[in-house]
Amino acid sequence: MSEGLNYLFNPRSIAIIGATAREGSVGSVITRNLLTKFRGRVYLVNPSYTELMGHRVYRSVLEVPGEVDLAVIVTPAPTVPKIINECVAKGVKVAIIISGGFSEVGEDGAKLEGEVRNASQGRVRILGPNCIGVYNAFNGLDTFFIPQGRMERPGAGPIALISQSGAVAAAILDWAARRNIGVGLAVNYGNKLDISEVELLEALAGNDDVKVIVMYIEGLKYPGEGRRLLEVMRRVTKTKPVVVYKAGRSKSSGRAVKSHTAALAGNYEIYRAMLRQAGAIEVNNLMDALEVAKALATQPLPRGNRVLIITDSGGAGVQAVDNVESVGLVVPELPQEIRDTLSKSLPPFASTANPIDLTGSATDAMYKFVLDTVLPTSYVDMALVLAQMQLPGMTPKLADYIIEARRFDKPIVVFGISANEDARAFKARLEEGGVPTYDRLETAANALRALYEYAVIRGLARPR
Repeated sequence: MSEGLNYLFNPRSIAIIGATAREGSVGSVITRNLLTKFRGRVYLVNPSYTELMGHRVYRSVLEVPGEVDLAVIVTPAPTVPKIINECVAKGVKVAIIISGGFSEVGEDGAKLEGEVRNASQGRVRILGPNCIGVYNAFNGLDTFFIPQGRMERPGAGPIALISQSGAVAAAILDWAARRNIGVGLAVNYGNKLDISEVELLEALAGNDDVKVIVMYIEGLKYPGEGRRLLEVMRRVTKTKPVVVYKAGRSKSSGRAVKSHTAALAGNYEIYRAMLRQAGAIEVNNLMDALEVAKALATQPLPRGNRVLIITDSGGAGVQAVDNVESVGLVVPELPQEIRDTLSKSLPPFASTANPIDLTGSATDAMYKFVLDTVLPTSYVDMALVLAQMQLPGMTPKLADYIIEARRFDKPIVVFGISANEDARAFKARLEEGGVPTYDRLETAANALRALYEYAVIRGLARPR
């Protein structure tokens, strides 16, 4: 990771330029975030104040007595070139320009953006402008200016998010927090005057806390970016999965992209081919991206595409087969010797072909028996467990049996839509134990597909 990008995610000190306590303002939210959460030094800069929230306020970043690794700029766009000049003089390593009003608004804004670039002299790395910056759950760095009550922050976890849109990043992080999906690092790069998604991808690939990288891309802005992104992504996916949602696929949405971040959406089929060559896992929405990332971060990679399905509902089992096979996976019928072994210990009315239907008489012990009998065999590569906690024989103890089955080193995902107290305890225990749970069969199937696709990319599974 370059020095500038290291300070972007892990600064020792921050100067908030435009700090304020004015309620409802962007600057006040960022000021409160950093003063209450960040574990390093925070300096407040605003010539209109001498004191804020019990802290001294400096007229300029040049007056700050200590070193400044990161400057967070929350002032009107016309003031930014002068502030960047001062950051250069101060020796600031990297600046996040939260302010909008640059190339995304047209020719005058683009000219102003050029002035900022010239002012930086290449000595201050710049994220933005027109962005919400960085969220790091590991050290309390949070420049996202949406108040806590309106946007929940996810806990520290193995997923990192790179988003071209700030509003999209905020919305998906709020959603992830409410789903208890750990997103430890998130960054929105906006107009990418300097730091682009390519550098951010490289930086996060080198972070040991990150196991999976999710990217929301609208379009590329400069000549040669596509080739550079392909080269870097191809290198990264050899060691870490990259899950991508490319927006701006249609002609009309492409126009919206240009007015949003001054990027060009381009031909979607070209992007799609590039992502495939790069070894990325492509999805159709950001919710699926994070759900898929959850599986990639916690599960071993399969050796093939054959899925064991265990259910307590015949109807749900049929739907599971449809969803699994629709994404190119296989639900193989089990050989007779395995079926005979299962039949000896399961109720006579249970179906043992695959999906294995334990019916409404299902118990925790039956699930354990099937997992222990079938999962270690060479006939299946992964498992989808459907478990509804309304049945009298089912208890949260089943979670422990499923977690124990991880010893077979094959991916397991769990589907359940029950919402009673036992179901909540069951799902919480699974997630805590490293087994992802889903409330949509389509999402569960996509998670298994992503695991298989990445196994093929890594050369660990045979292509279908």
